[in-house]
Amino acid sequence: MRALYIGLSYLAAPAAFFLLLWRGFSNHGYWQRLGERLGWGAARASQDTIWIHAVSVGEVQAAVPLVEALVQRFPGIPIAITTMSPTGSARAAALFGDRVLHSYAPYDLPGAVARFFDRLRPRIAIIMETELWPNLYHECGRRGIPLVLASARISPRSMGRYRVMVGLFRETLSHGIVIAAQSARDADRFIQLGAPPERTHVIGTLKFDQPLRRDQARWGQDFRRRHWDSRPVWIAASTHPGEEQTVIGIQQRLQRHGAGTVLLLAPRHPERCELVEQLLRESGLRYCRHSTAGQNDVSDCEVFLIDTLGELNAFYGSADIAFVGGSLVPIGGHNLLEPAAHGLPILTGPHNFNSEDVLELLVAAGAAAVVADERELQARVESLLTDPAERQRRGALGRDAVAANRGAVRRLLEFLQPLLAEGDAGPSAPAFPGSGSSALPRSG
Repeated sequence: MRALYIGLSYLAAPAAFFLLLWRGFSNHGYWQRLGERLGWGAARASQDTIWIHAVSVGEVQAAVPLVEALVQRFPGIPIAITTMSPTGSARAAALFGDRVLHSYAPYDLPGAVARFFDRLRPRIAIIMETELWPNLYHECGRRGIPLVLASARISPRSMGRYRVMVGLFRETLSHGIVIAAQSARDADRFIQLGAPPERTHVIGTLKFDQPLRRDQARWGQDFRRRHWDSRPVWIAASTHPGEEQTVIGIQQRLQRHGAGTVLLLAPRHPERCELVEQLLRESGLRYCRHSTAGQNDVSDCEVFLIDTLGELNAFYGSADIAFVGGSLVPIGGHNLLEPAAHGLPILTGPHNFNSEDVLELLVAAGAAAVVADERELQARVESLLTDPAERQRRGALGRDAVAANRGAVRRLLEFLQPLLAEGDAGPSAPAFPGSGSSALPRSG
């Protein structure tokens, strides 16, 4: 089965490079460092490294508490981070600077993977969330490199795709891989795909352990006081095409009601902000872009377009309530824990298959609500913006839920410690304390 996969991978490689070139028209970062995609030009390590792969911005952000803990626990071992997107690369550089090595991960071609491993010299491979690459996993097994899927998850939608090639993934998951799943539900799905139950464990979600940056929260609060101290503010975060039209339409109607509301609008991909700005021009709403805010009267704007990378967390500090995007359209939702940590009531659409357990936990706690459509979203926004006591109650419940579910990094480190201490640990890695798919109860 893997031989067929290898053949198909080589056939698909030209199309993958064409896609990179096409994406480069909207984000020139895709045209840079192309050699790294084939294992050339990647950071060359002078000694064995702890390798963490985080595909894009969300996974890089989720890796922060793990990276910080590894730096403290193993100061003598270099850490290397790979990503797949320019935005992920930029976020890794902003968060970690020269404390880590960084390159793009190679395409899953045998030659590219081998060259990459020769340059990076991974002592252990830690893959954030879900990236199932048969050739890469096979190379880890061939070289005796322990491989851990950290905070691993599989959505119901992904299960349908993986089942089409279940034989390939059963082989992929047989290389001594240890799966540290987010939830019992995720652990069960990995087992259905062929992961050995004795190597499949539940540690929880690393995103619960992300520290709230107090400096960012204070900056957001100060920004709010300077510009919109007496006006209600809501944020639409990580939005996608179709959702910007929805929240702009809601903001138009709120303004007609004389509410004086401010909408903070943060598209998931900042390179789309030109298109979003066109929607704002057509709406007639007064708007400002964050990148040019010094040239405008921010206090007078009705929509504030966040067109920069890595500052969403700070702007949660400016808001009264949060709508998290990727959920009114079938993207699967985005990080609900950041606004919860800020103590914001959370609204989200019905499509949350990427974070179903976190959503269930926050809904059960009373911190989040699911809206079916634009009409229900507007009703919830209006209700919460006019009820400060209810906002504070729901926000406090979310903050408490985040605090009560921390500990995934500690549980993961308890497992990584012997692997890194031994240096030559391989497929016979020890199990987690309380190992097995029932190590933690289901959330919700």
